[in-house]
Amino acid sequence: QVQVVESGGGLVQAGGSLRLSCAASGRTFRPYTMGWFRQAPWKEREFVAAISGSGSITRYVDSVKGRFSISRDNAKNTVYLQMNSLKAEDTAVYYCATSTSSARTVVTNEVDYWGQGTQVTVSS
Repeated sequence: QVQVVESGGGLVQAGGSLRLSCAASGRTFRPYTMGWFRQAPWKEREFVAAISGSGSITRYVDSVKGRFSISRDNAKNTVYLQMNSLKAEDTAVYYCATSTSSARTVVTNEVDYWGQGTQVTVSS
């Protein structure tokens, strides 16, 4: 049974920072792409960032480039999303996910397992 568990969400003022963590278990962690997606109220779930199994390839949605950074620690089976210069439009439930697709191309419908989500609220 694969489990993906996020933590680190919360309420922050615009311009602030948060770091999300995601612990995965139940499958060999290293080979798999890990990603972060988000869903704001009344919107579809969207891709945010992805990282390859080795950590050498990362990809971001344009709206977070230069502000967010994805990383992973394979020894701890954990992936992180460092979010800086947060904006009100970053407010959403953030989901961690694992996929066999490439980090260069992974999209929402290629996710194998989802976490339960963690709320990030940015006040303006």
